[in-house]
Amino acid sequence: MKKIVDERLTFLNLQHIKITYIVQTLGVLLILGHDFLEGGLEKMKANLLWVVFILSSVVYSYLSLSISVEHEKEIKRPFRSFLLSLFVLLVIGSITAYLTSVTSGFNWSDGVLFGGIIL
Repeated sequence: MKKIVDERLTFLNLQHIKITYIVQTLGVLLILGHDFLEGGLEKMKANLLWVVFILSSVVYSYLSLSISVEHEKEIKRPFRSFLLSLFVLLVIGSITAYLTSVTSGFNWSDGVLFGGIIL
């Protein structure tokens, strides 16, 4: 007899697992938050749920490393978005430099320095 595998049921099962993981993580965070409010950071770290929370976060991060985006077909041009980001940062830095230079107690060199730091 052949076992019937339905992708929709598998996907639904994965959604249920995801919801369960979210509820579990929220429960752990609420318990740790209660311990933090009651006894501070030391009491929160002394609880074994802290270890469970850190361990589950590390495992989730490790498992997320294998997820790739190879199925994307659209090739994006990073140079265009880089130029747009650079332009926006230049505008913000220039505005900051101008506003700093017109502020009393500062001169144009302070404005250029602060705008360059922001940039």
